[in-house]
Amino acid sequence: MKVPFTKMQAYGNDYIYINTIAHPVEDPGLLSKKISDRHFGVGSDGLVLICASEICDFRMRIFNPDGTEAEMCGNALRSTAKYVYTYGLTEKKEFTIETLGGIKRLELTVTDKEVTDIRAHIGNPVFEPASIPVLTDGDRFLEQPVQAGDRTFTASSLSWGNPHTVIFVEDVDAVDLETYGPLLEHASCFPRRTNVTFAQVVDPEHIRIREWERGTGETLGCGTGCCTAVVIGALLGRCASAVEVTQPGGVLKVEQHEDGSVSMQGPSYIVFQGEYEYEA
Repeated sequence: MKVPFTKMQAYGNDYIYINTIAHPVEDPGLLSKKISDRHFGVGSDGLVLICASEICDFRMRIFNPDGTEAEMCGNALRSTAKYVYTYGLTEKKEFTIETLGGIKRLELTVTDKEVTDIRAHIGNPVFEPASIPVLTDGDRFLEQPVQAGDRTFTASSLSWGNPHTVIFVEDVDAVDLETYGPLLEHASCFPRRTNVTFAQVVDPEHIRIREWERGTGETLGCGTGCCTAVVIGALLGRCASAVEVTQPGGVLKVEQHEDGSVSMQGPSYIVFQGEYEYEA
């Protein structure tokens, strides 16, 4: 079975995109495992399917490299928005996308018919421990100790439809992510594992992060990780509610609005197009 695909990148997250409205995929989990194999020339953080939706302009399904379906990824969401406009699936510059993490609103900046910037309104963070999920006696998991090998980190968690934990440190470059990332991801308080953001507050309007993504390892960037750092940082009085977040892949602008909702803004890039043949 031959499947045309587009590889897109948005500050660290490389995903393979397939328009299933035109090209149905029979077994997306299997395809994601094959197309995400880092020993294969394509390589990616996963697979994104662009589907029809009965409640939004489009529906986005995202699959991890192990074939499991994920809830939502902010960087993948921004690339999806660029894809549907660039390839003529819509002429709108504002539209909604359905995800397992809820309905998300997107705004495009178009310059000379090219999408140069995307703002993704990813909704309100969820703090309820059962929804993150995280094991705690409190109604929120804020600045609680988490043991990882020989170190105890002070961690805070929330969910955007996928679990995120942030740990504030003095210097993100001094953190041994290869050692502590997997230990924190699999910590006993996170029954379904968690994404881990190490954040350094440079000043109230500037944060630096490094991200350990569950099941993947350290990434160049994570949109929802950036948002997690800003939301928790503002809640704890460490930063403002509108912040530029620097990650190895680039800078995202993150803002938490008065109603509690959060938006992230940054570009997306088309890396290449191709066709992949696999046996369903």
